[in-house]
Formats: sequence, structure tokens, C-alpha cells
Amino acid sequence: MPTTVWALVRKGKIEPDEALELPEGTKVLVTALTDVTGQPFWLRVSKTSLEKTWDHSQDNVYAELLQR
Repeated sequence: MPTTVWALVRKGKIEPDEALELPEGTKVLVTALTDVTGQPFWLRVSKTSLEKTWDHSQDNVYAELLQR
């Protein structure tokens, strides 16, 4: 099961902020978010997709049906 944790890089090594109970030698996938100041990264990149999903004229049909 995927687990997401914050970590820091110190002397070239990735150190998680919390203990991870993983067997020795477990392979992990690391995504480096180097710009975490201001608006969080995932909010910025998902905003366009969310707007397309939730804010379009086809949804008006459902609102009209609910009013009947």
C-alpha cells in the first residue's frame, strides 16, 4: 500500500520525517518537490483539471433537473 511522508535531504541522503516500518532492501519511489513554499504543488497542478471536471455547462442540466 502506498505511503506518503515528508522527508529532508541531508548530506545526499533522504531522511523521512517519521519512522517507516519497511523491510531492509525495500525499493521505494521518491518524488522530489523542491518548491513547497506558497501554494502547495499538488493544488497548483490539479486546479485546471478540477475546474474542467466541476465547472462546465453540462452540469447545468443536473441543476435544472433538481429544481423540478
